[in-house]
Amino acid sequence: MGAGHAHPLYREGDSPVHRLPVEVKVVAATVGVFAVVATVREQMWAFGLYAVVLLVVWRVARIPLRWIAPRMLIEAPFVVLAVLLPFGEGGERVRWAGLSLSVAGLYAAWGILIKGTLGVLISLTFAATTRTADLPRGLTRLRAPAMVTTIVVLMLRYMDLLAAEANRMRIARVSRGDDPRTLRQAGATARGVGGLFLRTYERGERVHLAMASRGFTGSMPDLGAPVATARDWLLGLAPAVGAVAVCLSALAVSA
Repeated sequence: MGAGHAHPLYREGDSPVHRLPVEVKVVAATVGVFAVVATVREQMWAFGLYAVVLLVVWRVARIPLRWIAPRMLIEAPFVVLAVLLPFGEGGERVRWAGLSLSVAGLYAAWGILIKGTLGVLISLTFAATTRTADLPRGLTRLRAPAMVTTIVVLMLRYMDLLAAEANRMRIARVSRGDDPRTLRQAGATARGVGGLFLRTYERGERVHLAMASRGFTGSMPDLGAPVATARDWLLGLAPAVGAVAVCLSALAVSA
């Protein structure tokens, strides 16, 4: 798990957000996501304010919209679900463009879309400004369980390797005349998944033995990077505090 490894979503930079200690960013992102989820979906103005806060953070972090936009495709499954809800829900209905849509379904679709989108945007912002190698230190300083920290860090580190391994297996099958798009190849696909699982398990054993032989005791060591100061916490949590304020205001208005 080399220190120089950076995941594909990381965007190299030297902005104030990049320089924030990782434990501050973890807390800020978590609080921001919870604030978005807790917001009443009918208070649409609140989500607009969340978007403004994110735009300010991107400005400070020097993250352009053209970098964010293509990576939003990860939420495509949620978009499909949201589009179907206005047609399947019951209750009061309205007509639009010749379609009969459920009011409850429209609100549910709006809630899924906007909260899912903001959650993905917050996650992308965190990923774009945080190196994978820094996560163990931040989670350890936040007193996260050692086992959870190890699992999260190794999952992020080896996810790319497993994806590359699966792609190599697919290319090998296709080069031998296999067409994975046909139904009759379902058995071969299942065997490929099983083979990938076994390779993953064996790789995990080798990695564990290698870490143990180097003195790994079950917890990630603190490599001595500067601890977050009071100033870091004040600046880093400012967007999260703003999000909480918006959430409480929305709850007060809807009460």
